[in-house]
Amino acid sequence: MKVLAFTGSMRARSINRRLLLVACGRLQERGADVTEIQLRDLKLPMFDEDMETALKAKGESMPEPVVKLQDLMLASDALLIASPEYNGSLSPALKNAIDWCSRRADDQGPLACYRGQVAGLMATSGGRLGGIRGLPEVRRILSGIGVHVIAHDFACPGAPVETTADWPDDTVRSGAHRVADALYDTTAALLAARG
Repeated sequence: MKVLAFTGSMRARSINRRLLLVACGRLQERGADVTEIQLRDLKLPMFDEDMETALKAKGESMPEPVVKLQDLMLASDALLIASPEYNGSLSPALKNAIDWCSRRADDQGPLACYRGQVAGLMATSGGRLGGIRGLPEVRRILSGIGVHVIAHDFACPGAPVETTADWPDDTVRSGAHRVADALYDTTAALLAARG
């Protein structure tokens, strides 16, 4: 089982990434092959249909960072996403990545990156709601493009803005592990059913 893990945060010291890594560790313990990436390192351009049209007209491929992310998704069976909440929704970086990966320049079709994918969602913030308002938006978008989003998600309130040795604590680890276990079990069952 191959899992692609990333956050919607562009921060170098993202608390959502710290949460994500806890779940990644659990998936690896279960035997999953996990690839963790940071969107900030890819330097994806903003999604632009004029750019896409111009590239296709010239017979050129998508921008290199887009192709790299698409190839990673195509090689994966599941997605693990930690989504920071921006004004009650998902981050622009995460929406941009989702939009670029809904387009494919080759003959695999526009939603090839999402076909057969399973996704697990998490969020954290320093506030009292822990990013919970953004997760339904991510779920709605991914479900609408054919991704099987597992029922279990996890929003963790009160995360420290600064790095501390005692966070993630046992409660946070337990929540992240629940998402990881549900993602692993659901993906394994679907892979087995497909033969």
